[in-house]
Parts: sequence; C-alpha cells; structure tokens
Amino acid sequence: MAAPHALAPLPYHQALVAHFKRAEPEVWAWASSLSVQTQHAQELRTELLRKTYRLTPASHPQVHALCGEVLARLGIEANVTLYQAGDGAMGASLWSLPGEAHVVLAGAVLERLDEIELSALLGHELAHYKLWTLDGGDYHTAQRILDHCMADPQAASSHAESARRYSLHTEIFADRGAAVAAQAALPAVAILVKVHTGLGNVDPTAYLGQAEEVERDDPRHSRGETHPEAYLRAQAVDRWWRRAADTDSWLRRRLQGPLSFDRLDLLDQVELRALTRRFIARLLAMPALNSEAAQQQARGYFPDWSGEEPAADDEALAPDRIDDSVYGYLRSVMLDFALIDADQREATLLETARLAARIGGRAEFLAALKRDAGLGKRELDKLVRRLDQESAA
Repeated sequence: MAAPHALAPLPYHQALVAHFKRAEPEVWAWASSLSVQTQHAQELRTELLRKTYRLTPASHPQVHALCGEVLARLGIEANVTLYQAGDGAMGASLWSLPGEAHVVLAGAVLERLDEIELSALLGHELAHYKLWTLDGGDYHTAQRILDHCMADPQAASSHAESARRYSLHTEIFADRGAAVAAQAALPAVAILVKVHTGLGNVDPTAYLGQAEEVERDDPRHSRGETHPEAYLRAQAVDRWWRRAADTDSWLRRRLQGPLSFDRLDLLDQVELRALTRRFIARLLAMPALNSEAAQQQARGYFPDWSGEEPAADDEALAPDRIDDSVYGYLRSVMLDFALIDADQREATLLETARLAARIGGRAEFLAALKRDAGLGKRELDKLVRRLDQESAA
C-alpha cells in the first residue's frame, strides 16, 4: 500500500528561503521577528464580521464537520472560523492569524459543490495556513519579505519576478492540500473548473484531457501573475497525486521556463552567474585558449577565478534550459575570449565557432563576428569554409 501523500514545501519555496537566509541574513532576521499586533488582529476579525455572514457550527453543522475532517487530514491545529461573503463569484479566501484561520466562502459554493468538492475547497485554503506554519514559519517569513519589496514602487524586477513565482508555487501547494483533503485529485480539479466557470456540473477527467491538448499544442510556461492557469494547475495536482516521477522538473518548465534575461528572479541571477563561470571554464578548456591572457580575461569577469572551475556541459546549454536572450549573452562572452590573442586568432575563432554551432547558434555567432568584431569578408568566408568542411566530414 502506497504511503499517504505528504504536504511539503515545493523546491522553489525551499530554494528562495535558503537564498534569503544566505544572501540577506539581516533582512531575514528582521522579517522573522515581525509579529501580528493585537490591535491589527482584532481589526481583522471585526472587518470580517462587518462584511460577511459568519457560519456557526449551530447554523451550518455540515460544513463545520467537513472542516474538522480536513484539519485532521492536513495535520493542522488551529481555530477555524467560516464566513460567507456577499460576492456573487464562486471562490474562497483565507485570512491567517497566529493560531487562527479565517476562511471566507464566496458565491454559491455551498450549493454547487458536493461534500468531497467542498472538502477540497477547504483543503486548498487551509493548506495556505499550513504552509505558513511549516519549518517554524520560514515560508511565511519569505512571503513577508516579498510583500515588503513589492510595496516599494521602485522594487527591482528580480524581486517582482520572485514574488510572482512564489505565489504560483504557493497555489500549487494549496491545490495539493485540496487533493489531500478530498483524498483524491479529481475533486481538486473539479473545484478549479467550477470556480473558474461558475458551472454546477463538470467532468474533471474530461478537463484533464483538455489540459493535455493544450500541453501538446502550446507547452509554454505560465504567464499567471498570482495563480497559474487552471489547465496547468489541473495537470500539476494530477501528476503529483499519481506520483509522476518528473513532477518537479515538469513544474519547473511550466512555472519558470528556461533561464531568460527578460524575467530573471533572485534565484535566476545566482544561476546565471554560475552558468557564466561554467561557460568560461568550457571556453578555457579549448587548446587555443590555454593561455595567461585567457585566464586574465576570466579574472576580469570573476576576480576570484581559480583556474580549476567545472565546465558547462551541453545539457546546461540546451534550449529547454536557456532561451535566446541568454544565448545572445553567451555569444558575447565567446566574442570577448575569441579576440584576446592576436597570435591565436584563427584557431580561437574556429574553436569558438564550433561551440556556437554545437549549441545551435552558428549563424548568430558568425553575424556577431561581422557586426561586433568587425571580421572582414575574406576572414569570415575562410572560417565558414572550415566549418562546412568539418560538418560534411
């Protein structure tokens, strides 16, 4: 018998928390020390009472009984208060206080969701509460840091992208909570469709088939700002529930996409720096670049260059790992090294052009040699002939 599905922070959550602790220890210490003021907590409770209808155990025993079961399945110890909002759109939201979870239902969820689906909806919202309490509240602390960054109108784009991705992964975590609460993935998919469409009757299996069609026709990464697209969320929770071996790598492709200059987050900045080091190490492994001039050029990029750095392999340079903007950047790095030694110019140009061809950027590299390095027609034609001869051999 398979072990129960355990809710755990996603790799992105864990990586960003580790980054903040390592790179911003003072900020982390400050954010960790923040606490909810008594006055703020009371104001929140009063505001909820002012704008909603409180669902008491006496007035709505069924939903409270379901909520108790969900708390047990998610392993949460908290006082939960349920409310019904006046908004007509179906959905739910969570307001979290220490030891308290306030769940606000919206629209006709009590009428249009069956018991299992309602358990899934409650599980989704309460999973947010669970995430904020895991590992001593680390994931809530990371969210606080991101929230404070985004409150600044001049927030760096890397912080904005980190906040976006953190939100996307948090929703995936909450969808897993929905599946655990319902003890199946299909109810979690069903509530996604019902909330998205407002329909009272949907076929989650058919929707998963629809999502697979999108996957085949348009396998791009999420463009969502706070929530991934519903079809991606449906696939994600289904894959996790089936324990698909490639779930983490699939999520990385679908929520983050390849490394790109256009959307670097804080973790991408670290990754790009590491990739640059490994790429330079690969360049310096070329016989024509086995020189002190090349080592000096590397130290211009990285003053702590050791000369014994691991080199980037083809997998690290594959199209599913980096996009055209990063390829363009790496071509510029190649140009820097290809032209540093006049005595080795011909050999260096040939070896760097070979690498460009190997990673799928021959034409672009040759164009850069002409445009940016001022390579003449005779020299360029000679280089092209050598490359053509090698590829034909």
